[in-house]
Amino acid sequence: MTPKHEKQEFVTVLVRDPRTQKEDSWHSYIDYEIFIHTNSMCFTRKTSCVRRRFREFVWLRQRLQSNAVLIQLPELPSKTPFFNMNNPHHVDHRRQGLQEFLEKILQNALLLSDSRLHLFLQTQLSPEDMEACVCGQTKYSVADAIHKFASLNRRFPIEDEERKKGKNDADSDSESSSSGLGPSDDSISCGCKASTASEES
Repeated sequence: MTPKHEKQEFVTVLVRDPRTQKEDSWHSYIDYEIFIHTNSMCFTRKTSCVRRRFREFVWLRQRLQSNAVLIQLPELPSKTPFFNMNNPHHVDHRRQGLQEFLEKILQNALLLSDSRLHLFLQTQLSPEDMEACVCGQTKYSVADAIHKFASLNRRFPIEDEERKKGKNDADSDSESSSSGLGPSDDSISCGCKASTASEES
């Protein structure tokens, strides 16, 4: 195949749909939907969406930085005491900052090899569970966690049929992920709206 016919890899990330979640009787927080669409072999799933809150982004940045000390990571939007979750401008400014952060992170091949990033983007695991999974302290692998989340949040039954049909082909000729996250999966959608974010702290 000549280079001009080769598919160019892309990763599209959108941070959108900020929602207020109740933490307890006195506290609320905002979480954001993260939508990923890609053809990159780095990703276990080609389409996914999860909900994450700001402090989980903070955790992700800290972990990525500790594993890539020579890389200058992009900054998150600053956490200000004047942030008002009832102010649409404040919320949208933070949303834009979070999207720009992820866009820059996803352009770096070294950071793309970090399993924590993939668990953050393609599962609803808590930071503690992501860390345990990456350290091999869970019964499931990174790829298992991503596939399980996708199967629990699938909106269209046709995806199950397509996956069953393609299972034999995938077993005999699976594409290895460059980040060690297992075979790729070309499902077309997932159920972002029925998220489990409210179960997280």
